[in-house]
This record gives sequence, C-alpha cells and structure tokens, in this order.
Amino acid sequence: MNLTDTDLDAVRARYDQQLRRAAPADPGTSVERDGPVVRQTGGPDDWNGVLWSDLDDATADAAIAAQRHHFAARGLTFEWKAYSHDRPTDLGDRLRAAGFIPGQPESLMVAQTSALTAQPELPAGVRLTTVTGPAGVELVVRVHAEVFGTPTEHLRHRLLAQLARAPEALALVVALAGETPVSTARLELPAGTDFAGLWGGGTLPAWRGRGLYRALVARRAALAAARGFRYLQVDASDQSSPILSRLGFSTLSTTTPYVREP
Repeated sequence: MNLTDTDLDAVRARYDQQLRRAAPADPGTSVERDGPVVRQTGGPDDWNGVLWSDLDDATADAAIAAQRHHFAARGLTFEWKAYSHDRPTDLGDRLRAAGFIPGQPESLMVAQTSALTAQPELPAGVRLTTVTGPAGVELVVRVHAEVFGTPTEHLRHRLLAQLARAPEALALVVALAGETPVSTARLELPAGTDFAGLWGGGTLPAWRGRGLYRALVARRAALAAARGFRYLQVDASDQSSPILSRLGFSTLSTTTPYVREP
C-alpha cells in the first residue's frame, strides 16, 4: 500500500536526516561536514560527492565553489547529488553554471519493507541465491557489464571493499538459470538507519518480462525485514518506477546527479 502524503513528509524528513545529514560513510571513505554541506571523500575508485546541503540564495554559490576546490585539490571527480526539495530552488542552474554536468533524473521511491516480503515467483529453472566474496562479485559485475555496457572497475572496487570491511551492510542477490547469472541486484543495509537501499538491478535482455525484477525486490525486502529495516528506498529510472509504483512504492522526491571533473 502506498504511503499517504502525511506519511511521505515524515519519511522524507527521516531520510534526509539519516542518509544525508548523518550519512554513514562507505568503507574506506570519510563523511565530513563543511559548514552547510555534508560530503563524502574517498579515493578515485570510491563515490565522492555532496550528500546534503542547507543553502539559500546568499550562501549557495560560495558553498559550490568550496566543494569544487575541495575535490579538485585531490584530483577527484565528484557528484553533487541534488534533490527536487533542496534549496535554493535554482540549485541545479547554479551547479550547471559552475561547470557541473547533469545526469538523468531519477525518482527517489520508498515503501514499507513489511509490505513487500511475499515469496517471489520465478521462471522455471531459475533460482535466487545470495552471494559473497570475489566470486559472487564477479557474477554481479558480469551481468552489469552485459546489461549496461559500462566500465565495471569502480563497481568491482566498491563491492569488494564493502564485503571486506563491512560485509553485514551488503547483500548481493543473483538469479541463476542453471549456473548462468541472468539477473542481479544488491541490497545496502546502512547501520543505524531505517532505510535499506535497492541498487544495481539488471536483467539480461532475453530474461526480461518474466518476473525477475519483482522477484529480486521481494527477496531483498525479506532480507531487509529480517534485519529490522523499516523501509526500502531506491533511485528509480523511468523504466523501473512504474513497476515499483505497482508494487507499493511511493515517490519522495526527484534526484539528479551533477558531476564535476577535476
């Protein structure tokens, strides 16, 4: 069941507090507060960027310049992860004027974990398994490369680092047809928060439209519920958001990545 508008306001405030203002750091990185900005800084293979900001017309441009300087001094590409409810209302225009390149907007969607844990239906001959270690990471990376056609070095680095340093905060789920991976997704379980995150879902073209996406959501919801997480959250593309809405997800905001090269 979708959340009401009143529920959404409260959940949005909780999301901003737990996953942006007080965000836990990825393994091997640090989360720092620089005045009205919260950012994560790591190495070149980590996610580097701005998680949260509390800006207005008078402070926005100086804060943007300060973050450009911080990451440029380290030779790092970084992302300013902006949300449609952030202020000032022209934050995106200011970022573009400062040389940031906007990516595709996505819908920040959320659902109550307890509503999504039904046993998934799978195509004949397909099973779901939770994988760990380098061999499991390679299965995820293999499907990601085939589905998205993008470089996988950063993804491999981040997954291996998470499993090495905080294995309890990550679950990798793979759909296998026999021994062949045909769909994968991951679940991030940040300690001390109410929100488990759905990330990286991808299915090989020949296996789409057969319920694997829904099955991977349901399996991850069950894993999150068993760990006591109240909500699932996901940055959903235009292709995913209609499916998630039918499953009971509601839209909290829209998020756009603004990327700045060093």
